[in-house]
Amino acid sequence: MFTPGNYFYNGVGHVTVKYEKVLEIGYRGIINEAKELLNQCNFGDGDYATRSRFLQAVIISCEAVIRYANRYALLAAQMAQKEKDPVRKAELAQIAKNCSRVPENGAASFWEACQSFWFVQQLLQIESSGHSISPGRFDQYMYPYYKADLDKGVITRSDAQELIDCIWVKLNDLNKCRDAASAEGFAGYSLFQNLIVGGQNKEGLDVTNDLSFMCISASAHVFLPQPSLSIRVWNGSPQSLLLKAAALTRTGIGLPAYYNDEVIIPSLMSRGLTLQDAREYNIIGCVEPQKAGKTEGWHDAAFYNMCRPLEVVFESGYDKGEFIGVATKPVEEMTSFEEFYDAYKAQMNYFISLLVNADNSIDVAHATLCPLPFESCMVDDCMKRGKSLQEGGAVYNFTGPQGFGVANMADALYAVKTLVFDEKKVTMAELKRALKLNFGKGLDDVSVGDMAMGIIRGMQAQGVAVGSGDVAKVVAQIRSMDISDADKKRFAEILEMIDQVPKFGNDDEVVDAFARDVAYTYTKPLQYYKNPRGGMFQAGLYPVSANVPLGAQTGATPDGRLAHTPVADGVSPSAGKDVHGPTAAANSVARLDHGIASNGTLFNQKFHPTALSGEKGLDNFVALIRSYFDQKGSHMQFNVVSRETLLDAQAHPENYKHLVVRVAGYSALFTTLSKSLQDDIIRRTEQGWK
Repeated sequence: MFTPGNYFYNGVGHVTVKYEKVLEIGYRGIINEAKELLNQCNFGDGDYATRSRFLQAVIISCEAVIRYANRYALLAAQMAQKEKDPVRKAELAQIAKNCSRVPENGAASFWEACQSFWFVQQLLQIESSGHSISPGRFDQYMYPYYKADLDKGVITRSDAQELIDCIWVKLNDLNKCRDAASAEGFAGYSLFQNLIVGGQNKEGLDVTNDLSFMCISASAHVFLPQPSLSIRVWNGSPQSLLLKAAALTRTGIGLPAYYNDEVIIPSLMSRGLTLQDAREYNIIGCVEPQKAGKTEGWHDAAFYNMCRPLEVVFESGYDKGEFIGVATKPVEEMTSFEEFYDAYKAQMNYFISLLVNADNSIDVAHATLCPLPFESCMVDDCMKRGKSLQEGGAVYNFTGPQGFGVANMADALYAVKTLVFDEKKVTMAELKRALKLNFGKGLDDVSVGDMAMGIIRGMQAQGVAVGSGDVAKVVAQIRSMDISDADKKRFAEILEMIDQVPKFGNDDEVVDAFARDVAYTYTKPLQYYKNPRGGMFQAGLYPVSANVPLGAQTGATPDGRLAHTPVADGVSPSAGKDVHGPTAAANSVARLDHGIASNGTLFNQKFHPTALSGEKGLDNFVALIRSYFDQKGSHMQFNVVSRETLLDAQAHPENYKHLVVRVAGYSALFTTLSKSLQDDIIRRTEQGWK
């Protein structure tokens, strides 16, 4: 049903710290602040033991960082002495000087600011081995140092661009070890270092600047998956910035992702952020908004497969012969769609409560076993509260698990409503049998195993002793099961009827309103739960790439999806079901309530390269984004690559070592992905302009 297992073996990450604070006062300034707070502690305070130890840990961590940087300064100086090339010798001497000053002290130049930024980013990763440690609004906190050097004539725009390009390369140096299950959910091994440009300041003024454009150029120059570049869009965004971003998208790199200020700002305010903080949001990881330097959001807290509770509805609370859900009436006895839909909601609510319990347990474990003082010293108000982020020290505290399969469930439930209850063309018994037998398309090993497990558990429940020989017999019987010609014909008819039912993603207002309500079955119940840090749960609707491995655990669904195939990703229509063009698909997705999914929504589209060719192609593309955002869509991201190219890359990976594609909320090298995920990207609807 769900998995929170990505955070059993490493830190949560998913944070943007106050890089600007380190750039301004350095870790020596943070140490002095911690010492002052430590001196204010009284032995008689009830929290003296924990508060004082936390502040001491901050001091120890920051002193270690300073020593670490000084070792780099020494190494660079030694290398400079031996270097014969005068240009490289000067570079090494400058690196030695920079590392002797930062990040201990505040940065005095753009180069020092770049060096200080890199130490922060690298060491955060080392402390926790979390992921989605995101640089945030790089173009904002770095701009004063760039502008000052430019005005003084100590740096050229070209010099600054080279430094930014170097940072982009270094961000691809970082990686982490994952367990096997987590690696499937995060195929491509992205670290999700989301860096965003453009948008507004806390007064509501657009703050696009020269660095905003240079960051886009850097991604074009290095053509690597990291950073996960994003762009904020609102009605005040310069058209020139969007055209620059669109030109990068046209290259096929899958960057940048586009985010809508007009939806995200009020969405965050509805969760308790001030207007000023909400206006300064950045994106974490895939698509998750937060206010940098004030938030412990634990985004991506779990994957929740919205398709699996429907399987349990068809089995009245059972799964593989074991009772795991809540007791609901056998579907054959249901007399209305409302009764069927209520059963689905009951199963959803129960499994959501289990998800909350699992997340809260892990949350407590992180606070108890591995608080992170270095990370915490750069987020308000941890030092004043004397608590790490993991213990609730942040100003804003959330837990954000994400659901996926919205399109499958909208199409599936609408098909049940239409064919079973409205038109009465299919009986519930027929549909249940068709799903169990995968619409007659054959039973794979997973299906056979699931059916055998159900039969064996049923035997055991009746007191029958089951040995290994009995298991083999049950499996053999299932494999030899012959589906009659009449069944095959009927299953084909049912699939044909399902195919004729209108689908989400085609600008059908009735179906789209239905999909909106289906999404609420996940987003509405979740928001009433609390976490141990004093914050609330908030829903996201995005899958990373878990729609493929979790789809492999999911049987056939009434939308015509076959057993153990991928579930729809994010809020995108099911692959191949959006047949009326990109604008129709965008209109449909915009009709979902993106505001309630304040942990982020993800909308993928794939275009053939010819669709974005020429000046007109870019103008049309930007118009599509603005139109979608005008209708209160939250996020868009794109692959611009032909199906033929992807198929050839799959067959001849040695020729496509540098092919970067958009997977989910991140880009990755196509040849590093599993075949199942490659197939999922290939299956996505390839759009063109009608």
